[in-house]
Amino acid sequence: MKVLIVGSGGREHAIAMSVKKSPRVDKIYCAPGNAGIGQIAECVPIKAMEFDKLVAFAKEKEIDLTIVGMDDPLVGGIIDEFEAAGLRAFGPRKNAAILEGSKAFSKDLMKKYGIPTAAYENFDDPKEALAYLETAHFPIVLKADGLALGKGVLICNDKAEAIEGVRSIMQDKKFGSAGNRMVIEEFMTGREVSVLSFVDGDTIRIMSSAQDHKRAGDGDTGLNTGGMGTFSPSPFYTPEVDAYCREHIFQKTVDAMKAEGREFKGVIFFGLMLTQDGPKVLEYNARFGDPEAQVVLPRLKNDLIDVVEACIDGTLKDIRVEFEDNAAVCVVLASDGYPVSYEKGFEIKGLENFEGKDDYFCFHAGSALKDGKPVTNGGRVLGITATGEDLKKAREKAYAATEWVSFENKYMRHDIGKAIDEA
Repeated sequence: MKVLIVGSGGREHAIAMSVKKSPRVDKIYCAPGNAGIGQIAECVPIKAMEFDKLVAFAKEKEIDLTIVGMDDPLVGGIIDEFEAAGLRAFGPRKNAAILEGSKAFSKDLMKKYGIPTAAYENFDDPKEALAYLETAHFPIVLKADGLALGKGVLICNDKAEAIEGVRSIMQDKKFGSAGNRMVIEEFMTGREVSVLSFVDGDTIRIMSSAQDHKRAGDGDTGLNTGGMGTFSPSPFYTPEVDAYCREHIFQKTVDAMKAEGREFKGVIFFGLMLTQDGPKVLEYNARFGDPEAQVVLPRLKNDLIDVVEACIDGTLKDIRVEFEDNAAVCVVLASDGYPVSYEKGFEIKGLENFEGKDDYFCFHAGSALKDGKPVTNGGRVLGITATGEDLKKAREKAYAATEWVSFENKYMRHDIGKAIDEA
């Protein structure tokens, strides 16, 4: 079969690598892709939001299955467009992708169906938001309602910070139209855990847990980013936590979406906070996490195509999703200055060191080809992932592998997975 992957980051590279393992797949295309994805798929110069061109391409090439990796096209309704054209595509329809597309919607959904989350209020008017801060408890969390590349969340330690945050989100539009509405919620403390899941509208199959590191600097300092590294599984996601989440969060979310007439088929990413009062939902995403996909998918035992098609066809109950009994750690190599400003176009050297190794992966996030050579083309450039018998071994291997590649302005955190030592 022929498969089209929509997206251009490390997540899409990880998806492509998993798809390539399937004996059912003869040809992989990726739009628009990147230099790394281009080694295993044919990259097509069509942007992820160019729905008409993507549909036309899928028809022309007789694509059997399209997998959408990115949030923007899913929230924009790409699945609806493909289905209207009689094409098979994996991901939630527009009315279900709102689970990620609107934080206000997802918070209201959790309140209505009794899914544990932080206390909150939604605001359309910055004046009302500022008035609310007069009686709020600090620290407090401000969230732009819409998509903001994982950066639309501000943690404010006092009223002055919060006032500035409301102004930057709602008045100065720091995150564009994503800040037309805003959620203000209580600040929760505890361990963060990410849990990805496959969903077919009724049935949910949980993937292995992971933990992301959002802040740009060591010790969780600096600005929020799209993610500077991750590990899987999380030692803090215990069998007891899993049992609680299955009963009170996971299936209840799937059932709530169906009850609202928003049947969800695709991947639900549960961002959880393990608080003293039990696990609570921090956020939902409507697709594979990035960089979480880079540590979860390499550990998947199943043929990804089989699972994806079961989600589309509503037969997920017949599949047991299994993972290797090992661990994975991903360290993101970024361009110095990310996420604010950074230079591009530097040659990436040493990629050949990953060839022929099945326990080391170099996922390209922001790369391009220039004069036939791979160069940096984004804030997050590469995701260096290694698997090992346990988390400590995988972490050791991943950091060793970060030295195999080089480019000017290379930057990374040095404490990805440090929490493993505390488990």
